[in-house]
Amino acid sequence: MITDLGHPAFAAQDVERTLAFYAKLGLREAFRLHHEDGSLMLVYLHVAGDRFIEVFPGGPGPDPGRTQSFMHLCLLTDDLRATVERLREAGVKMERGVERGLDGNLQAWVRDPDGNAIELMQLEEESPQRRAARGGMMPR
Repeated sequence: MITDLGHPAFAAQDVERTLAFYAKLGLREAFRLHHEDGSLMLVYLHVAGDRFIEVFPGGPGPDPGRTQSFMHLCLLTDDLRATVERLREAGVKMERGVERGLDGNLQAWVRDPDGNAIELMQLEEESPQRRAARGGMMPR
């Protein structure tokens, strides 16, 4: 059963400029994840509770006539394996089965009929998202 929205994700042309904008809205950086080579993978902004916005580098320049930076929708579940099994039984094709993500949470991926990516996520108690939700920030 889906329990909440985890995060929307988008790519920003200039990550620091984007973070500064969201800071003006009262959203603060919670933590960053990096690739093995040390380059920035993404930045999590804390909205409230377990809700975040993911900001990835490498987005296109702004185009007022078109939304370009949407990457995926994340939906939270308390039991990812059962959710994936129920979806498979209902004939939903999984793009990627249950895996542990870089942040330590379990995730699986599907696409909606229009091709939009949907991440299904089970937050682990010691994940950076849970720590940030409890008020503990991670180092950059």
